[in-house]
Amino acid sequence: MTPGAGGGGPMKDCEYSQISTHSSSSPMESPHKKKKTALRRKWEVFPGRNKFFCNGRIMMARQTGVFYLTLLLILVTSGLFFAFDCPYLSDQITPAIPAVGALLFFFVTGTLLRTSFSDPGVLPRATPDEAADLERQIDIANGSSSGGYRPPPRTKEIVINGQTVKLKYCFTCKIFRPPRASHCSLCDNCVERFDHHCPWVGNCVGKRNYRFFYMFILSLSFLTVFIFAFVITHIIHRSQKTGFLSALKDSPASVLEAVVCFFSVWSIVGLSGFHTYLISSNQTTNEDIKGSWSSKRGKENYNPYSYGNIFTNCCSALCGPLSPSLIDRRGFIQPDTPQLAAPSNGITMYGATQSQSNMCDQDQCIQSTKFVLQAAATPLLQSEPSITSEELPLPGKTTISAPCAALTLGQPTPPSSIPNLTSETGLSDMIPLKEDPESHQFLTPEEAPSPPGMLPMGSPVSHSHTMHVLSLASQDSLHEDSVRGLVKLSSV
Repeated sequence: MTPGAGGGGPMKDCEYSQISTHSSSSPMESPHKKKKTALRRKWEVFPGRNKFFCNGRIMMARQTGVFYLTLLLILVTSGLFFAFDCPYLSDQITPAIPAVGALLFFFVTGTLLRTSFSDPGVLPRATPDEAADLERQIDIANGSSSGGYRPPPRTKEIVINGQTVKLKYCFTCKIFRPPRASHCSLCDNCVERFDHHCPWVGNCVGKRNYRFFYMFILSLSFLTVFIFAFVITHIIHRSQKTGFLSALKDSPASVLEAVVCFFSVWSIVGLSGFHTYLISSNQTTNEDIKGSWSSKRGKENYNPYSYGNIFTNCCSALCGPLSPSLIDRRGFIQPDTPQLAAPSNGITMYGATQSQSNMCDQDQCIQSTKFVLQAAATPLLQSEPSITSEELPLPGKTTISAPCAALTLGQPTPPSSIPNLTSETGLSDMIPLKEDPESHQFLTPEEAPSPPGMLPMGSPVSHSHTMHVLSLASQDSLHEDSVRGLVKLSSV
């Protein structure tokens, strides 16, 4: 049909709708694309036994019951003091008493919360790859080649200020703990510069919160002594006017405050003095209990971490820079990149369903069969007697009026292990042959795709031979030989 004869009308009526590539229902969308999910933070999958609040900003141990008791005692004792004692002392003595008491109370509460809610210096655990690499290094160092044998306790030795320090291997965290670090059995974490696990603050005490812990117990000692002293002053001052029993009846809360402060001041002041000694000698509670170091410099097990000066040791523990947290508990967990499985033909397919992929496989199989048939028939075409297209044209096919050149393809040689397929019985057993000559269909050179090694039709190639056309009598033999070539190629 010519371009202007009746074809313009229907073509003008055709309308094309634009396909949105951003639509989620597009058929070309990748099947491997995952649904967008909210990213999780690292504290949600933290392996230690800790509790997190405020989206990971607050970190505590799981056993927090004693911490709430500590906070309750401080709040109740201070509240009673400000409610029943401070009004009388402010009027009769000086208003500076409640002001100093309030300053101490807020400082104690702030340092307590800072100690309890912060990261004490938890060391991150090794990743599976890091742990496997470390295991190989340990096996090589210990000369262990068998997987079932575990060497003795794994340690490394380093020298710090002339003193040999052993680094122990943590089987839970899969790391060699740095110097002064230890694994807390309650929190199930390795803590840098581990001091102890304090149930009163509900957290471990380590490198990152030790200074706040020390300021808490020191300020709590001052607050306890302050409250106890001015409660006794209140009772004595009131008893001078109305009598001792009348003073107790007029302010019964003062009696309760005095009792609580009297029984708690000894332990709090004693704990503050003990940690003052540890800071001055640059030791930890864990090292002091184990007797790791001696305070005398001349002995063999002298403390390699001490600066030899009390003032320098105190400044190092209380005024040094605060190291950042190593666990990044509020960081996001990056999802794994999906790995696309490559199809068997080496081409990545997008938007193809299972049925579409099956249809593509069938089309590829048909095209491959056509290639094999033409490759197998090429030697036979050249061996037939030369007959021009004018003498005997093929029925139902366009005749070839001009010679065309073709490159010679060698017939593949089957391996010796393949049985002989020349007999009709063996071939019919493997592949049933149809005897109807009308069912035999052949491709002309224009319709057949160019196989590997064959130039397309119409290419200017100089060759002495012309393309031969088969007669009707030789179609059956060509079909059988082509099938044999197909079987041989598939077997190879």
